[in-house]
Amino acid sequence: MLKNITIGQYIPGNTFIHRLDPRVKIILSVIFIISLFIITKFSGYIFILLFLLLSVFVSKIPLSYIFKGLKPILVILILTVGLNIFFTPGGTYLASIGPLKITSNGVRLAVFMGLRLIFLIVGTSLLTLTTSPIALTDGIENLLTPFKSIGLPAHELAMMMTIALRFIPTLLEETDKIMKAQMARGADFESGNLVKRAKNLIPLLVPLFISAFRRADELAVAMEARCYRGGFNRTKLKQLKVSNRDYLAILLTAILVGIIIWNRFWPW
Repeated sequence: MLKNITIGQYIPGNTFIHRLDPRVKIILSVIFIISLFIITKFSGYIFILLFLLLSVFVSKIPLSYIFKGLKPILVILILTVGLNIFFTPGGTYLASIGPLKITSNGVRLAVFMGLRLIFLIVGTSLLTLTTSPIALTDGIENLLTPFKSIGLPAHELAMMMTIALRFIPTLLEETDKIMKAQMARGADFESGNLVKRAKNLIPLLVPLFISAFRRADELAVAMEARCYRGGFNRTKLKQLKVSNRDYLAILLTAILVGIIIWNRFWPW
């Protein structure tokens, strides 16, 4: 399960999406998320699906890798679908499981919310899979720069967010190693009730926290040894510039949003 988590991972490449300005990708990702919540009909998801398939094809990210990233949210997906099926009233009565009733409105809303969650995860995963941590830091910092006038530490905030995102795969790998080491010593993380499983996690959490603090201390010492002093008077090797490909990506996203808005209010 830990190996299936793809958040924070970056797949190097030289595709159209890889070469987009990180600021543009961040903004378009936010617009994509907003557009998902504008949709009120299943027909709107067809355009979202076509847009995502085109993005995955252009980015040359394997579909198997995208689907692997959906496995960790399977429990959340099942919980979301189940709650909507059994607790949404109205519509035609279909069946019942004890006191819980299944209606047509519940099934419709469950499928609708499930698709929204899947598309949300896939769409946002493309941002980290096609953007290096350094480019992501520069993009976030640049977008937060206007807020410096009100005292927001843009560089430090962007650095913290990117470091946290970057170390997710590292901590997952460390967790997997510790878990295998503890299982070799007789630890059991799978059997027993919920309380027993929680107690069994103690041999895993203690060394994991120690390892995380040790890595944080090593990173702080390394940054200090390189005279890191935050964003004060720092220059960048690569300056961010919006190119024609970025304008094309903005145009395609604007077309998608326009179609979704049209689909929302069109009576069919």
